[in-house]
Amino acid sequence: MRKHQISITLILMLVIIQLGYAQKIEYANPIAEQRADPWVHKTDSGTYYLIATVPEYDRIVIRKAQSINGLKNAEEKTIWQKHKTGDMGSHIWAPELHWIDGKWYIYFAAAPAEDIWEIRIWALSNPSKDPMEGEWKEEGRIVTQNSSFSLDATSFEHNGKRYMIWAQRVGDGTGLILSEMKTPTTLTGPEVIISKPEFSWERMKYNVNEGPAVIKKNGKIFVAFSASATNHNYCMGLLWADGNDNILDAANWHKSPGPVFYTNDEVKRFGPGHNSFTVAEDGKTDIMIYHARDYKEITGHELSDPNRATRARVIKWIESGFPDFMQNTGD
Repeated sequence: MRKHQISITLILMLVIIQLGYAQKIEYANPIAEQRADPWVHKTDSGTYYLIATVPEYDRIVIRKAQSINGLKNAEEKTIWQKHKTGDMGSHIWAPELHWIDGKWYIYFAAAPAEDIWEIRIWALSNPSKDPMEGEWKEEGRIVTQNSSFSLDATSFEHNGKRYMIWAQRVGDGTGLILSEMKTPTTLTGPEVIISKPEFSWERMKYNVNEGPAVIKKNGKIFVAFSASATNHNYCMGLLWADGNDNILDAANWHKSPGPVFYTNDEVKRFGPGHNSFTVAEDGKTDIMIYHARDYKEITGHELSDPNRATRARVIKWIESGFPDFMQNTGD
């Protein structure tokens, strides 16, 4: 009888241990070397697609896997390359992959080959079920009311309407602008500035708000965004609005007074930012995908350093309903 009880106890202990391992989510970081501004899209069937900036700034690549860790060694495919001359000929930055109304769209930044800092937002589309297959069509530029330096467009749906947030020249830096969309490639306005650099952590070397990423939770719309130069000063802030409020009223948006995720020497995380959000394989755990370097000192200009790597980490939610990015925890 005693042996039987011991056996049952051992079995129960093993089950508890196995459940603990099953619930622990770990990632083999980095999940992609030399891939910045990462965006991961998870389909309804559970396939993950990773799209990101390559250090040559000359093409758009996608990889897919059945798990986030699987993206690390997944085959990568170039689905579009920059033009040799004219529009979309330089600075191919921050592509995002979206499934909208039965079609894939990629929003990305690009400049003319002859004027490389005249960066604007452009779009591609593809009706194929798999974005790594089929033909990508150039949809042209996303036209904004003011034609000025603009990049990092993201799109989301809220209360039956589709919106776009992007970064654009505002005063002496770049701010975040929100607009309703008429179609996946057309803005209908108004275009509302919901954030611009005002705190010191947003104005290190450059005055920057960029890289918006939307996550809706607990009745609120949260927008994580990146600030300052893309060296070790790069960091993330947080905006939020109540989901029942008019999100096209700038007064309804609130900003964290300090960064929510930033350089941490102890865990070798330098200049984290330009994130996206996805969901883990369990279908419920929120995951942040972002880039960072594992060293601080950079030779030359930070945009010439190729070693921003894509990483994944779990984010937690605190009792107040806000995300906890766990600044003091490594990946």
